[in-house]
Amino acid sequence: MMQRSTPRLPGAERRGLILEAAGELFGRGGYEGTRLEDIARAAGVTKPILYRHFDSKRALYLALLERHRDDLSRFAAWPAAGRLEEQVRAALDQWVDYVEEHSYAWKLLFRDSGGGAEIRRFRAEVNDRARTVLAGLIGAFGQARIPESERAPLAELMSMGMASLVLWWIDHPAVPRRVIVDAMTRVWVGILDGATAP
Repeated sequence: MMQRSTPRLPGAERRGLILEAAGELFGRGGYEGTRLEDIARAAGVTKPILYRHFDSKRALYLALLERHRDDLSRFAAWPAAGRLEEQVRAALDQWVDYVEEHSYAWKLLFRDSGGGAEIRRFRAEVNDRARTVLAGLIGAFGQARIPESERAPLAELMSMGMASLVLWWIDHPAVPRRVIVDAMTRVWVGILDGATAP
């Protein structure tokens, strides 16, 4: 019986498929509970093909964290048009789109503790990046009414609160997306509107 050949994909596309499969499996089983064999199977590649793109499980896990860290840059500026609430809601809608597509990132960052010291350091770096992005937004929208000394602590509070909400939503998928956006908008507007009040 002749075996059907798999269509040959460009390297970047195949790498993307591997990352998506790895994100899903690492999110479900954590670093320790995920095998490269399972990732290769889920991505529809052989293990040798996987090794052409990532030389170890650690490298693959770090690539996922790195991608998430780099993606945070897209949230460094919120839409400038409309009232404050409209701007915040538009920004949070974009963020929730990202969450729905990459929910594994929050599991890797906040539910998984495996992978050793290098991965722990990288998790901390991703969290630092998220705090920096949020502190910049708080400064921009607070129009200098929020003291600079409070921006990083407030950004940490918002970052951890939003991460906690994402993890709760993952466990309660029946909660409508609108409710999640409404809840976050209420908090952000309360903080920023209070900061900009005369």
